[in-house]
Amino acid sequence: MEKNTQHMTEEKDQKIKGTESMNKKEDIENQHTENGSLEQKLQEKEEELQACQDKVLRLAAELENFKKRIEREKIEHMKFALEEFAKELLPFLDNLERALDSARQTKDLDKLIEGIDLTLSGYFKTLEKFGLKAFAAEGHRFDPNYHEALSVEENDNVEENTVLKQLLKGYTLHDKLLRPALVVVSKKNKDDSGQNQ
Repeated sequence: MEKNTQHMTEEKDQKIKGTESMNKKEDIENQHTENGSLEQKLQEKEEELQACQDKVLRLAAELENFKKRIEREKIEHMKFALEEFAKELLPFLDNLERALDSARQTKDLDKLIEGIDLTLSGYFKTLEKFGLKAFAAEGHRFDPNYHEALSVEENDNVEENTVLKQLLKGYTLHDKLLRPALVVVSKKNKDDSGQNQ
């Protein structure tokens, strides 16, 4: 019986060893399967990463091409931005040349002045169409944002810091100062300021 029991125990041990061996085999196979699926997933992710990198490189190249195209268009636009403006001014050059030719032939100063006056009037209207405007300075309070004082004159008939004379017109382009008006500004007489105190 001891032999029988021992034999049964041995069989049992062998079964356990066999089961353990089978379990180990299954574990190894499962690990291989898991490793295989992990490797496959890793391969898929590497392919996705490569596709994303390719896409980023294509987009970067497209962006660079876009920048170059915009720069070319900007340069082209700057070259011809004044084309319409220049076309609008050509008739005034023609009129001035005709006025000079006519004045040389007829020696009529009044007609020359009239022709130049009409041409100048049309010229200013064209400039205004493009946003260029002259602004009045004489009689207004001195504003350093729009006026440049060339000199100061004593004058008790007007308030101090009033523009007495405009020596050169000031202009704005689309409400931004293009050129300040050159002006003469008033100040009070020194003797009067002492008496008022």
